Amino acid sequence: MDLNTVRTFVAAADAGQFQEAAAELAVTQQAVSKRIAALERNLGVRLFTRTARGTELTIDGQAFLPHARELLRVAERAVASVRAGSRALRVDVLASRSAASGLMRGFHRAHPEIELDVVMLFDVESAVAAIRSGAIDASFRAVAVPGRPLPEGIESVRVLDEALQLLTGPAHALTGARSVTVAQLAGHRIWMPGIVPGTEWAAYYDDLVAEFGLTIEATGPNFGSDALLDTIADTPALATFMGAQTRLVWPAGHGLRRIPVTDPTPVYPHSLLWHRDNPHPALATLRAHLAATGTGHDAAGTWTPNWAARTGHKAASR
Repeated sequence: MDLNTVRTFVAAADAGQFQEAAAELAVTQQAVSKRIAALERNLGVRLFTRTARGTELTIDGQAFLPHARELLRVAERAVASVRAGSRALRVDVLASRSAASGLMRGFHRAHPEIELDVVMLFDVESAVAAIRSGAIDASFRAVAVPGRPLPEGIESVRVLDEALQLLTGPAHALTGARSVTVAQLAGHRIWMPGIVPGTEWAAYYDDLVAEFGLTIEATGPNFGSDALLDTIADTPALATFMGAQTRLVWPAGHGLRRIPVTDPTPVYPHSLLWHRDNPHPALATLRAHLAATGTGHDAAGTWTPNWAARTGHKAASR
């Protein structure tokens, strides 16, 4: 249904004359008559009758009027929902306890006036597809994974290097250490059931294993962080890697310890991804906030895979 004809009908009903409706709509009286006639043909009923003083609604016109007003209100709400700055900024953070989630909480504290819609997608392919389709405005990911360059139009900038820490239970051989070197981890079993082949984090840990000769096991179902913490606490032979800015809480009786890893410190490279043609004003505000609050990357004594994007980056099309 043509909203212009509906808007003309409501204006004519309120004015009681086609001439006054034409003046309000800044069109000719003939245009008003043509629009009303088109709407009547579409509905299959007469909406107005002519009188000596102008026009009056028929019974069908009276029945249609409240619905016509609601159609116009719905149309205005639809337009307002995507008007610049009025739609919530939708950002993918991968997981609720991740460092990226913490970055968005910091952004919200700095800009509480900006409405946010935080989502959690699975991998970089899903995130990039959602950015390209407009389903989300931005995503925090590790880029660019070997063999999977970002498509044309997708921009990225490195925003956070998150140091990895070793998480051990109370009976683990390394639990008393103030810090451990990467070399000291050789021969220890590091259990990470959340690693899924083909994901960007799987590519990261594959390179970490290859570079330093570590043993990372991803066997068994992934029952989430609580189950992982329970297992690490109860199994002296197992430890796991945990991002330094990953928020986890466990029972005091677990006796778990976060131990810094050094010489070098493996860091996970978080980048912000977005589409270069995205006009949402809050996206520019988010990028400026991250640039102002970032702590830099590629610091001395750290390690990242050689494929990790070092600076602002736009990959070639596939």
